[in-house]
Amino acid sequence: MNNSTEVAKAAIRLAVSTREEEKDLIDEFEKKGIKGAAVDIGGDLINSIPKIIERALVASKKTGIIKDFHVHEGAVAGATKDAISQVNSKALGLNFGGKLGIARSGEHVVVCLFISIGLLHLNDLAIAIGHRSIPAVD
Repeated sequence: MNNSTEVAKAAIRLAVSTREEEKDLIDEFEKKGIKGAAVDIGGDLINSIPKIIERALVASKKTGIIKDFHVHEGAVAGATKDAISQVNSKALGLNFGGKLGIARSGEHVVVCLFISIGLLHLNDLAIAIGHRSIPAVD
């Protein structure tokens, strides 16, 4: 069983990985008992919040990170919203592109948001993380 720190590291690595690296990382984490997924995101932050949360939920269910339980869905949605709120002031009103990394082991589920924020030709970066603890159900 992995602790929250190990699960967070996995989510971060998935969020900052390229699409090519992603599959290898997911396989590597699976051997360590960590389930993982990643999904591309982008757009205007305020208008994209529901879509970001939806993509996190779909990816989590599709890959088996969570089951179709209200508590599991709420945990992923809450962790995603936490991560978004951490970058909100930096990206408010601007366009962004990036990736969500999602990881789970046992009771720990972590969502990491890694984005590039565009302002003309001056891009900024932001990374944020949200964690929830949920019952382990097999």
